[in-house]
Amino acid sequence: MSFDPNREDYQRLGLRFARSLDGGGAAGAARAFASFGRRFSQDRDSLPQTDADRAFHLVARATTVIDYQLPFAESDARAAELIRRGHALLEEALALDPNCHDAARMQHAATIAGFDAFFHYLEQGEKDVRRSCTAARDAALAKDDGDRSLLEADLAMRPYLRWLATMADKALICGRNRQCLDICRRALEADPNDAADVRFSAALAYAKLEDAAGLDALAQRSATLGVPRRHEGADAWQLIARVSLAHSRHDEDDALRQLRALLATYPHAAATLASQRELPDGVFCRLAVPPYSEDELIVATSEATVLLQEGRDSHGRGALGSWVAAQAQRLDPRDVAELRAYEKSMDAAAGGTGGAGAGGQRPGGPTAGGRPDGPRADGGDR
Repeated sequence: MSFDPNREDYQRLGLRFARSLDGGGAAGAARAFASFGRRFSQDRDSLPQTDADRAFHLVARATTVIDYQLPFAESDARAAELIRRGHALLEEALALDPNCHDAARMQHAATIAGFDAFFHYLEQGEKDVRRSCTAARDAALAKDDGDRSLLEADLAMRPYLRWLATMADKALICGRNRQCLDICRRALEADPNDAADVRFSAALAYAKLEDAAGLDALAQRSATLGVPRRHEGADAWQLIARVSLAHSRHDEDDALRQLRALLATYPHAAATLASQRELPDGVFCRLAVPPYSEDELIVATSEATVLLQEGRDSHGRGALGSWVAAQAQRLDPRDVAELRAYEKSMDAAAGGTGGAGAGGQRPGGPTAGGRPDGPRADGGDR
């Protein structure tokens, strides 16, 4: 699911290394490439690379720091250290390659206050990023050397796809639901296989707009992508969207059917849906987690805050969020009880300062310096 920056780093250098072996004998090239994995992990500087390659490697390192270490910071001092390290890596990346669009976008995510302001930054920069990435893709395809050209072209477009995916997510948070769908459409035109998973944001936007027909069409398109799914169109985002649509039209039977499907599809789903923890958004792109894992549902539930928290009720949650939490506990009380017991034990072990969530669930920790961390916008262009 979504983009793994370390795998992409490996692909970029692997492609450049393979091209550096052209002109030599086949046997020698095979022996040389057999050492690539070891050299990548232990002696990366010995591999041929450009400043753009070095910049992307720094982006991959910054992603590890900001997206995967910072939310687990055990103290404010540790969080501040990680923030400084992440920013320094991004600044170094931009010094090496001013056209490193991932680094620029990630840096601005930490320095622009407010979701709307960040969305406007992305919106204003989109055409330039598209032009840059499209030119790099066309140059790669012009080399006409088979699979290598195709891989290079694919890598060239990924910063633009991540730009659009981030735009779609921020549009959704800002209540710009129709703009979110338009951005998703452009992303799917640029990449019909949807490597950026913009269909997940689109599902939530259709639910916000109460557009069941649009969601059905999205499900049909998703089924053609070749992404392994155990139920037709039944990823967590679409199932949560269907729960929301049924709940909004007061069809509790259908809402319960969709909720039961969600519990049957994901491990420890009741605990996740009862707690509804909101995570910091991934800065590189949506966090890369395995399909149908507990972590995938945690990410989906966090992004679905735009649905779950709409219209606050007496429990401090939105009407849908309170209903989902209550029904999840009723349908699988043991799973929820195990989560509560685990949290209590972690809290005791931490001296009452709060512990981690169940099964990989991340605590609501600090966000990267200056990134907005307030409630998501309700309403929007319904």
